[in-house]
Amino acid sequence: MSVTVDVLQTGPVSANTYILTDKNTLQTAVIDTGECTEKLLGMLEGKDVRYILLTHGHYDHILGVYKLKQKTGAEVVIHRLDADCLENGNKSLSAYSFNQHSVHADRILDGGERITLGETIIDVMHTPGHTPGGVCYILAKDRIIFTGDTLFCGSVGRTDLPGGDWNTLRESLEKIAGLHGDYAVMPGHDISSTLDRERQTNMFLRGL
Repeated sequence: MSVTVDVLQTGPVSANTYILTDKNTLQTAVIDTGECTEKLLGMLEGKDVRYILLTHGHYDHILGVYKLKQKTGAEVVIHRLDADCLENGNKSLSAYSFNQHSVHADRILDGGERITLGETIIDVMHTPGHTPGGVCYILAKDRIIFTGDTLFCGSVGRTDLPGGDWNTLRESLEKIAGLHGDYAVMPGHDISSTLDRERQTNMFLRGL
């Protein structure tokens, strides 16, 4: 495998924050940041942090972005349809309970992009339904997919929050299920899985 993946739970509802590092260059992306903790910063020591990649704009995945951006200078990357969550607590849902620092996105995604991290290629798949701007980050060579709150181990993202839509989420799940072969699934909460396991056991993916 050409990358390392470390994970820790951060923020008010224990979102998974992933540290993705290209082994040959030590270029690193942090995927979702519920809180920028000292432990997270310690894990980033000695790494060349290039990106803060966001799977979507809900508060529990972005509350640490401002501080992490200040500490590392990394580019903040998010889909166009969720970008305003970074500056609007009502959109991110943080306004109801949490203080959120406004931060600008450095790179706006539409889906279909390729992001270069050292020698690693990250493909962006637009997977709306949980939020309008949800995305998955796919490493085809290493067979890893970061699914955010679109797909979990044994479950899928909720659609009853503003911007959520079940029919749209189902279409996104069809896209994920249609990927060729098996992948390690790294979700936005809880434990990891594999795509083959989810195809076989997840009631929301079976038959897609």
